[in-house]
Amino acid sequence: MALAAAGSADAVPAHAAVHHATTKPTIVLVHGAWADASSFAPVAHKLQRDGYTVLDAPNPLRGLAADSASVAAFVNQATTGSVVLVGHSYGGAVITNAAAGISRVRALSYIDAYAPAQGESVAQLTGAKPGSLLAVADPSTVFDAVQDPSQPQGDPDLYVKRDLFPKAFAGSLPARVGAELAAAQTPIAAGALNEQSGPAAWKTVPSWFLVGTKDEVLPPAEQRAMAARAHGTVVTADADHLSMLEVPSAVTKLIEEAGTSTGGAR
Repeated sequence: MALAAAGSADAVPAHAAVHHATTKPTIVLVHGAWADASSFAPVAHKLQRDGYTVLDAPNPLRGLAADSASVAAFVNQATTGSVVLVGHSYGGAVITNAAAGISRVRALSYIDAYAPAQGESVAQLTGAKPGSLLAVADPSTVFDAVQDPSQPQGDPDLYVKRDLFPKAFAGSLPARVGAELAAAQTPIAAGALNEQSGPAAWKTVPSWFLVGTKDEVLPPAEQRAMAARAHGTVVTADADHLSMLEVPSAVTKLIEEAGTSTGGAR
């Protein structure tokens, strides 16, 4: 579990959620690149405590269209009633695509996340404004590439260099935690970062954005720009790129606001 080390000691797995009040929407969490579902563990625990059904959607990190299709299938087959989709980082690009055409998705919550317009890519948005430690001329200076023999040649798995990961992602977390997160990354296929997004669900679905003001992966200025064009509600937090671990209460509050502002189950 790549991010379990930073979770609270009493956090329970999101998939362990049981049925709660039917007036509350189901919260579906979608993790980002170089992470897994445990990145949301402190937030999932708080949401469950507050009576929400919380589920982790599988995010294979193989390609934007494929990952979005996986999440869409999960929402369609594993949930009933209203849904709030929550995406962190690359997971934001996934929910942007996955929610298109699913009327039961009542809100989108972006946590330090990408909200691409049609035709944009994650890599493009990372470097659209200054400030990202990952937007460099030579990707080999920030990524280690490993060719998975089961995947297409020329589309290697990318890992953030271990000495860069703590500063870029988790500067406010203890050094020990940052090192553990760096060592336990779930890689993303390189092609996923350059794949163009499809139609954007935020054009029709209300959206909420939590912007970590110390984010050095996705610059806060770019997050605000994406939120503005989506006419989204913006909340800022004194956090790096892993707001779910650094300020889980603020993240939980934003998700619950999205859930209550758009109505309950239908």
